[in-house]
Amino acid sequence: MTDDRPHLAVIGAGPAGLAATIAAAAHGVRVTLIDSAARAGGQFYRQPAAELNVGRPQALHHQWRTWERLRDALEGHVKAGRVGHLTDHHVWFVERRLTQQAAGRADRSHAGDAFTVHALLGPEQEAPVEVRADAVLLATGGYEKVLPFPGWTLPGVLTAGGAQAMLKGTLAVSGRTAVVAGTGPLLLPVATGLAAAGVAVAALVESADPKAFVRRTRALAAQPGKMVEGAQYASQLLRHRVKLLTRHTVVEAHGDERLEAVTVAALDTGGRVRPGTERRIACDTLAVGHGMLPYTDLAETLGCRLDGIDVQVDDEQRTNVPGVWAAGETTGIGGAALSLAEGHIAGRSAAARLNGTEPDPRTWARATKSRTGLREFFTALDTVYAPPARWIDLVTDDTVVCRCEEVTGGAIREAVDGLGAGDVRTVKLLTRAGMGWCQGRMCGPAVAGLAGCAFTPSRRPFARPVPLGVLARAGEAEPEDEGGAQAD
Repeated sequence: MTDDRPHLAVIGAGPAGLAATIAAAAHGVRVTLIDSAARAGGQFYRQPAAELNVGRPQALHHQWRTWERLRDALEGHVKAGRVGHLTDHHVWFVERRLTQQAAGRADRSHAGDAFTVHALLGPEQEAPVEVRADAVLLATGGYEKVLPFPGWTLPGVLTAGGAQAMLKGTLAVSGRTAVVAGTGPLLLPVATGLAAAGVAVAALVESADPKAFVRRTRALAAQPGKMVEGAQYASQLLRHRVKLLTRHTVVEAHGDERLEAVTVAALDTGGRVRPGTERRIACDTLAVGHGMLPYTDLAETLGCRLDGIDVQVDDEQRTNVPGVWAAGETTGIGGAALSLAEGHIAGRSAAARLNGTEPDPRTWARATKSRTGLREFFTALDTVYAPPARWIDLVTDDTVVCRCEEVTGGAIREAVDGLGAGDVRTVKLLTRAGMGWCQGRMCGPAVAGLAGCAFTPSRRPFARPVPLGVLARAGEAEPEDEGGAQAD
């Protein structure tokens, strides 16, 4: 039996994707939710592997009741046949294809194009899968900004988000004594989570200046829930006796075969290391993070306009490409609550327009109010949580910047100072920085900083590496827009 309801493909099952899926399914749209993880939730609601049989997974999370509501609503829609949930599906391309059917639907749905979502299935990522839909909603989230320093490639050094994912997903930690460092609100749950798991957190090293928060009092006070959350983290740091070093940064990581210690130092008002303030802290784990960047690869391949490094959307979370919505951290880093609000708006808007009706913003007024306040809050935070202005001074000529191609800071400086490179692309051509497996996703900000230019996302034909055999068979896979779905 053919299902003639409008079909929406949602890519990403984090907070934004879940909220969008639930909202759209509740308003008469057939939804396929596609996600690379084995279970829904994204990084924020990451769950321990089912094989671990964890008795109290809520101990690793806050806002657990919100997650339970999302999980139960998703399961209800899956059982009712309104949502197909494709887990472990890695989307590498979204194809716009103008068809006669889509052209006929354009006037009533404001979509105009039909879409084919190309994905790879399973750990091997080889079996091609295609999902055909009338519209696409991108909820692809963000990834961590990584800035290099001497010793950052040692075993035992990992990103703050990586440490959190390891703890939430596997209940494992990488060592017994940790330093959490960098800048940004993510450091707080990482430090407290590790401490609660029995790790001795020797220090939380934050480069931001606490005085900067005073200048943002109005925007911060407008979100009392966030202020309470911050106070709770501060209380946990005190309870676990975690030393807080503000206006400090990691200068170097030390060790032979793995991490043994880090050197941290105080920063002056210009973001430079203050000579004579260095101190060495013994540890076997360094969880370091310098903020987040939006994941925009799929949006860019579709031709979505960017606002700086974020996907640009209107009040309904629509991009400039007809039939494409975006929500969550792909439109700007702002945490789970903002992602939920944006996802709800996007799902309601997509459902209305795919059903041929004009959406009524009053039906999502509460989400709009939440979105406005949270965007202002995180805009204020962005001005406070910024990497040290002179972080590039810590990158020695021997420091590896591009790990994939083993390109050092000295090679990049030679390309800039000796060969005249003035942008990331030219540096890439001269040094191979960014030509490896990650295609510059990890080293891009560092290369841009050393080249003295602004970081801008690189437009790539595909969102992830794809085997040539998959490209050769593109278009031959059986579509999975109705069958093959599985519940979380």
